[in-house]
Amino acid sequence: MELTLVGIGTGKPDHLTLQAVEAIRAADLLLIPEKGEGKQELADLRRRIVAGCVEDDGVRVLSFAMPKRDPAVPDYKTRVKLWHDAIAQAWLDALAPYPEARKIVLLVWGDPALFDSTLRVAERIRKACPLELKVVPGLTSLQVLAASHAIPLNRLAEPFLVTTGRHLREHGWPEGIDTLVVMLDGECSFTTLDPAGVSIWWGAYLGMEGEILDQGALSEAGPRIVEARAETRERRGWIMDIYLLRRETSSASAP
Repeated sequence: MELTLVGIGTGKPDHLTLQAVEAIRAADLLLIPEKGEGKQELADLRRRIVAGCVEDDGVRVLSFAMPKRDPAVPDYKTRVKLWHDAIAQAWLDALAPYPEARKIVLLVWGDPALFDSTLRVAERIRKACPLELKVVPGLTSLQVLAASHAIPLNRLAEPFLVTTGRHLREHGWPEGIDTLVVMLDGECSFTTLDPAGVSIWWGAYLGMEGEILDQGALSEAGPRIVEARAETRERRGWIMDIYLLRRETSSASAP
C-alpha cells in the first residue's frame, strides 16, 4: 500500500501544486476526516478540492470520524500521544473494508511537515501494516500570512521563530529573537505579553472565503483581534488563525 500525505494549503483550491493534483488523481482511495458538529465546512472544503481535481468517479472518497483528545488525561504530551494512537486506529478501521486499495491519499491542511501530526500518525500505521509513505508539500499558513500582509517573515539577516500559543504562554518571549510566528493558539496568547514596542500581523481563514486580516501595534490591534476571533468562531463554529509578532529594536529599520 502507498500512503501519500498531500499538503493542500489553507483551503483555497488555487493553493494546490501540480504535484498535489497528480497525487489526488492517481488515488484509489481518498480519506477525509470528519471533525464533528460545527466543523463540517472543513470536510466540505476537502471534498470541493477533490471534485476540482477528479473528472470521473474513479476515486473513492471515504470519510471517517476524527477522534478527539481526552481532556481527562492531565499531561499534555501523553494526551496527544493517546490521541494519535486513536487517529491511527480510525484510519485502519476506515481502510479495513478496502483491501484492494493500493494508493491511499490523505489531504493535509497546510504542509504535513509543520506543526501537523499526520506524519506521526502515519508512522503508527506503518508499524501495523507494510506501506510506502510519500509526502507532497503544500503552502503553509506562514507563507500565506506573509503574502496576505505583503511583509517578509524575517528582518534583514535576522532569524525568526515559529512556536505555539501554549509555548508562548508558558515560557514567554524567547531570548535573542525579535520576530515570532505563533500557530495553534486558541487562547490569544499574545495578551500575556507586554505590548510595548510590539507589532502584530494576524490572519484567520487565510485564503478562504471570509478571510480576516488585522495588523498594527499590539496594544491597539490586540483587543480588536480578540473580539473578531471570538465573534467569527462563534458564527462559523471553528477558526484557524496565525499571527506574526515583531518587537522593535534600536537597530531595526524595516519590517
